[in-house]
Amino acid sequence: MGEDLNKTPFYDMHLINGAKMVPFAGYDMPVQYPLGVMKEHQHTRTKAGLFDVSHMGQVILRGADYASTARALERLIPMDVQGLAEGRQRYGFFTNDAGGILDDLMFANRGDHIFMVVNAACKTADIAHLRAHLEPEIHVKEITNRALLALQGPMAQAVLAEHYPPIVDMKFMDVDTIPIAGAECWVSRSGYTGEDGFEISIPQAAAETVAAALADHADVEWIGLGARDSLRLEAGLCLYGHDIDTGTTPVEAALTWAIQKSRRAGGSAAGGFPGDTIILDQLAQGASRKRVGLTPQTRAPMREGVALYASEDSSTEIGTITSGGFGPTVGTPVAMGYVDIEMTATGTVLFGEVRGKRLPIQVSPLPHTPSNFKR
Repeated sequence: MGEDLNKTPFYDMHLINGAKMVPFAGYDMPVQYPLGVMKEHQHTRTKAGLFDVSHMGQVILRGADYASTARALERLIPMDVQGLAEGRQRYGFFTNDAGGILDDLMFANRGDHIFMVVNAACKTADIAHLRAHLEPEIHVKEITNRALLALQGPMAQAVLAEHYPPIVDMKFMDVDTIPIAGAECWVSRSGYTGEDGFEISIPQAAAETVAAALADHADVEWIGLGARDSLRLEAGLCLYGHDIDTGTTPVEAALTWAIQKSRRAGGSAAGGFPGDTIILDQLAQGASRKRVGLTPQTRAPMREGVALYASEDSSTEIGTITSGGFGPTVGTPVAMGYVDIEMTATGTVLFGEVRGKRLPIQVSPLPHTPSNFKR
């Protein structure tokens, strides 16, 4: 199975730890370990989970100085890059001329450069996009000699503090360079589970040493893609290619919180990014549909692709589920998807069609379980 797939630096560690491997975004990745998806999910919510996310793209953007690099990047994303303080990180997304989302990403101000992490399935296209629009003014460098781990959960801080006590002073979205097990690691206090945690970029030569030092802690378990998906779904976080894509705008996707005031109409750096006219118009006027949380009213999960209707007998589709499954933390099925704007009020009962039957599903707030970021 893995002959034509890329392998991360932790591939052998996954096999030793009993992982079930599956193809994902061109990589051979662990979907679960002997603990099982349900227990891996709960372990991350109560202690600390260790995730291999080395398949994601790591990129450095470097211009004459931070200000010029930031101005250049603002031509491609509707975020305030210039106003981001050194040692801080933001969530962002590339947009296209139709206002759609090419990919979502994280970017950090590292003083003399911007460090960016992009999705695995999009990284080749993202890097080509950056090079086509920023070079030669900005040097775009893909980092291929570093691994990436995420340590997520309420015990994550205590685990890392054993290696570097000042980690306790980092706040959500802070970034720093810290030593772990003798390696120089680039660490951000962030992640994609809704829990407190850290993402850790590690020199490839030290990857297994650092991973072993973290995994050997009594409160840490390796976690696979299965639980990663259920954790982010409960947290109301979008998965690119499912909940957001080139055909969804940030306003439709309920991601307007990520567009800072300076990039909006009347702001100091308003517009100037692909699709700005469409996105700014939707910010002012609203969109015809919106991403919402959804809670099935039976024990049966409703998964991606389920069509939504306003009533049991309506023939007009008013939405669709983009992510759905069982939420181990909340103990019920959970979902998210897009519905017509008139149907987005919390408590609205819709009907999803599952194997020819219409089953009730209610519009609910996101996230499905409270986030525990360290503010």
